[in-house]
Amino acid sequence: MQPFHRLTAPACPLPYANIDTDQLIPARFMKRSRAEGYGGYLLHDMRFSEDGTDIADFPLNKPIYRNSQIIVARRNFGAGSSREAAVYALADYGIRCVIAPSFGDIFASNAVNNGLLPARVDERDAEALIKLLETHTELTIDLEEQTISAKAMSAPFAIDPVWRTKLLNGWDDIDITLSQADAIEQFREQDSLRRPWATPRVLAR
Repeated sequence: MQPFHRLTAPACPLPYANIDTDQLIPARFMKRSRAEGYGGYLLHDMRFSEDGTDIADFPLNKPIYRNSQIIVARRNFGAGSSREAAVYALADYGIRCVIAPSFGDIFASNAVNNGLLPARVDERDAEALIKLLETHTELTIDLEEQTISAKAMSAPFAIDPVWRTKLLNGWDDIDITLSQADAIEQFREQDSLRRPWATPRVLAR
């Protein structure tokens, strides 16, 4: 995965709470191959009318927000089912960070495993950022400092320390395990001395 350190990019306000994974990508599109890209289906039923035309007043359809790489939403973003395709849709659209007061637990874990930062902020800061993005559409996200800034505004965000390490290094679960290879080998050696009976023997043929 691409490491995440600092991102300055256009941001889109989504002033909705409880955006769930079925809204992020309706189930009927999950039969399609990931190779096609899921970005076109992101928030499909909120972005498009039944005849497929854009819903003009939906934020992501407005010209100033179309190229956003950051979303600012209200609480409980990514609630609902565990479908990882919800994160695929965001990533394939080009979103690298979602800012919200809270996230669905499985969604947030899936996001980190796909290089997408779930930045948790205070409710008041979320509202202030949503208001700010009505006139100023660019934010800077600094993962090392855990800050979000724009103009004269700066707000802290929270993230699990292990998730932060994974994103900073572009690591998945296997990579973070391998980063502890020396400690694992040291434990194995010490454990084989303490409990030699527990170490499987290789039988000679």
